[in-house]
Amino acid sequence: MPTDTSEKGLENLLVNAMLSRGWTAGHPQDYEREYAVDLAQLTAFLEATQPKLVDALDLHHDSPTRQKFLARLQGDVTKHGVIHVLRKGVLHGPHHVTLFYGTPTPGNEKAAVLHAQNRFSVTRQLRYSRQETALALDVALFVNGLPVATMELKNSITKQTVADAVEQYRRDRDPRELLFSLGRCVAHFAVDDAEVRFCTELKGKASWFLPFNRGWDDGAGNPPNPDGLKTAYFWEEVLTPASLTNILENYAQVVEEEHPKTKKKKRRQIFPRFHQLDVVRKLLADAAQHGAGQRYLIQHSAGSGKSNSIAWLAHQLVGLEQGSKPVFDSVVVVTDRRILDKQIRDTIRQFAQVGSTVGHATRSGDLRQFLQSGKKIIITTVQKFPFILDEIEGAGEGRTFAILIDEAHSSQGGRSASAMNEAMAGSTDQDDTEPETEDVINDTLARRMQARKMLRNASYFAFTATPKNKTLETFGKAVPAGGKVQHRPFHVYSMKQAIQEGFIQDVLKSYTPVESYYRLVKTIEADPKFDTKKAQKKLRAYVEGHEHAIRIKSEIMVDHFHEQVIALQKLGGQARAMIVTGSIQRAIDYHHAFTAYLEQRKSPYRAIVAFSGEPEYKGVKVTEAKLNGFPSNEIAEKIQEDPYRFLICADKFQTGYDEPLLHTMYVDKPLSGIKAVQTLSRLNRAHPQKHDVFVLDFQNSTEVIQKSFEDYYRTTILSDETDPNKLHDLKSDLDASEVYGQGDVDQLVERYLTGAQRDQLDPILDACVASYKELGEDEQVAFKGSAKAFVRTYSFLAALLPYTTAPWEKLSIFLNFLIPKLPAPKEDDLAQGILESIDMDSYRAEKRAVVKLQLADADATLDPVPVSPGGPGSDPELDRLSNIVKVFNDQFGNIDWADADRVHRLITEELPPLVAADPAYQNALRNSDKQNARIEHDKALMRVLVSMMRTHTDVFKQYSDNAGFQRWMQDTVFDLTYGGPATRTAPSPR
Repeated sequence: MPTDTSEKGLENLLVNAMLSRGWTAGHPQDYEREYAVDLAQLTAFLEATQPKLVDALDLHHDSPTRQKFLARLQGDVTKHGVIHVLRKGVLHGPHHVTLFYGTPTPGNEKAAVLHAQNRFSVTRQLRYSRQETALALDVALFVNGLPVATMELKNSITKQTVADAVEQYRRDRDPRELLFSLGRCVAHFAVDDAEVRFCTELKGKASWFLPFNRGWDDGAGNPPNPDGLKTAYFWEEVLTPASLTNILENYAQVVEEEHPKTKKKKRRQIFPRFHQLDVVRKLLADAAQHGAGQRYLIQHSAGSGKSNSIAWLAHQLVGLEQGSKPVFDSVVVVTDRRILDKQIRDTIRQFAQVGSTVGHATRSGDLRQFLQSGKKIIITTVQKFPFILDEIEGAGEGRTFAILIDEAHSSQGGRSASAMNEAMAGSTDQDDTEPETEDVINDTLARRMQARKMLRNASYFAFTATPKNKTLETFGKAVPAGGKVQHRPFHVYSMKQAIQEGFIQDVLKSYTPVESYYRLVKTIEADPKFDTKKAQKKLRAYVEGHEHAIRIKSEIMVDHFHEQVIALQKLGGQARAMIVTGSIQRAIDYHHAFTAYLEQRKSPYRAIVAFSGEPEYKGVKVTEAKLNGFPSNEIAEKIQEDPYRFLICADKFQTGYDEPLLHTMYVDKPLSGIKAVQTLSRLNRAHPQKHDVFVLDFQNSTEVIQKSFEDYYRTTILSDETDPNKLHDLKSDLDASEVYGQGDVDQLVERYLTGAQRDQLDPILDACVASYKELGEDEQVAFKGSAKAFVRTYSFLAALLPYTTAPWEKLSIFLNFLIPKLPAPKEDDLAQGILESIDMDSYRAEKRAVVKLQLADADATLDPVPVSPGGPGSDPELDRLSNIVKVFNDQFGNIDWADADRVHRLITEELPPLVAADPAYQNALRNSDKQNARIEHDKALMRVLVSMMRTHTDVFKQYSDNAGFQRWMQDTVFDLTYGGPATRTAPSPR
């Protein structure tokens, strides 16, 4: 017989492989459609484990007794989900019916015997429907007679793929059928010979299927399998009885979420994605093998479900054992994202068998109390860590810890890391005798240096999407490479794979830069000189923040959102936009401009502004609450509700903010590197109705944004380790400056460590400051730069080096006191006063073509942490104000008028009377409001320009081709004809 390459052949292969790995064959006729249960398998399980119940429930006869039990079982699954029923069993009358025996603890023979009686059955061609009795599923999976998963199989050789299986679920599998109701099965799988996808809740055409693939070449799909089909891992590894048991016990769950206002409850079924299951299992295996004291870096893309991965890892690390002894006494989860703080806490509690095993450290002293009382999982935010840890020195003595760090690129730094290490290392000083002063200093120094070290009694699990060079060197896996030591992540789920699999959106797919054009005029007769570089920077900031520019850009954003987002029903009409600004002042300016223009448009939507603190705005203190009309802590909820559609941010909501309804981002802030990736990635969160996203950028070049993302598109690697000998070189340079002597360092450190009063330290430091002031300007710059570089590098390397160096520690203490006292080298602002000497003559913004930024498909290599100090600045380049303004206008004003005076006269003098005489416009002025008058005005202006096309071709072409110029000209002529003074200035000649 030739090879069976049909769909049935694939079904045979899959089922036979499962039968050889501990599954038993189920029979379609044993399935009770009314109760969604395989009665034969359920009865066989109960006969083997609880035989008395078989008679008590009358399972061998179709009697009212059996029907009542099956109805009770069906009702419990409907109410709580199959996961809950398998874990907890069912109470029925006087009986407690156990429906699944979990993984036994080592040495518990009775539990092992019962666990072995679990029945994993696979049924082919299951006729599941109560009405359409001919309808059949390809494969259904049961545990002790309860359905846990379904499968539809397709075969690419017969020209059907996993996409056809997905469509079959969406079109032909009615979610109202009992088997397909939420929580009845943990997942529904679409499978072919190349890919696997899954869905946790069938909703007809709205069913959302996600890939469940291993990934290939840092992207989507599966690698070639030399021993079989690409998808064989699914039934050979993931669906073995042991693996499925592990998933049911530790990953799959039904969560219930309550809306904070309506109090309506919504249930969601959660099933791990492949990369989440893979990383947690690999981390647990490595930790079990090597014990405490390891470091792991997990580079998982934004939007990849890190919070669930962290929660699943945390609760399983608690039970991890090595030779019947716990590997970790306590698991500490550290996050700097308050939203995820709650999310992680709630997810862990879903699995924790006893609520008392989880503690949430919210106040000073909580962590100490939790450690002393034996809490297994402790959750806290990195902001609270320094204050909490001050009180718990010694609480961790003799214990082992697992420290899970969320967003490791920002959580593990400076004082927080040192304080955490010191607290968990525990105090080792048991001597009650009064020590000598020199011993106190040496012991304190030794303790401080040891506290900087990564703990030997703790393993660090660091999660981030964007690892910096420091993060890679601190947590990455060291790998020799060509005479260097590279550092790589332990596990990678790349941005490339997440985009290709549809877990996140590609935020660079529709990236649109906006070119801003300005013309400035000199307002003074004199022609002074200014520093050209600083002057250009000040001029750019001036024009971008000018009230007129803010108004123009706000109108562009609002119009774009209404015409290209709302009108096109993005996200089913639910889309939101974020406006990223460079300062609180700019954010508030935008909020006022948006509010005014939305009212002018008679838009139903409103904007929210987000910033920190209580800044002064035009002489008055303002807060988010005052401007928005509701408390700050409601912003994340309010933006999900109408009428709020715009979130205007100043350094808030740009990291760690997870809002799938965000579709469009308007950027008016310079961005690069990690900041660019983190900020634009706010758009990438997936949503069933989210098929694209859009970025409109007023500030940044495509080249800068592209380079920023390429560092994190695939695996990020550190090219080499930081050379600690650079610290010797820096110290040598600092010593040679003669700003301080070794006696100054020793004396200050001794007084500080023995608790001397503040006035005992300042005389030493002030004498050194006096020596510093005697240096030349370049020497001052060099000294201060080297001092900062030493402190920065030593703080980083001290955690990693296997040895301690007391002179380095002493100098670090000394410099930390000295640096804040050093005055900045005198530097004249040679651009001061330029803003008082110019005025903005015109401004316009012009959208360029939408571009899809293509990222290099290669691993990125970062250089080690730079150790060398920054050098002295370059000498200023002075130029006349007239030349600076000309250069600026040449760079940012791109319309070359052949006769600028003629154009100026046309727009300000000739056009307004002709437009004002238009009958339709006159009628609107007499009988309509301003908005309708504006509509008729713009039509009249176009008619006048068409009539003048032959004599003013250049103006007509700019008006037709250039949206920014068109808007400016419409505004200008309307202001001149509607009755008020013109608020916009016509363009001047080049």
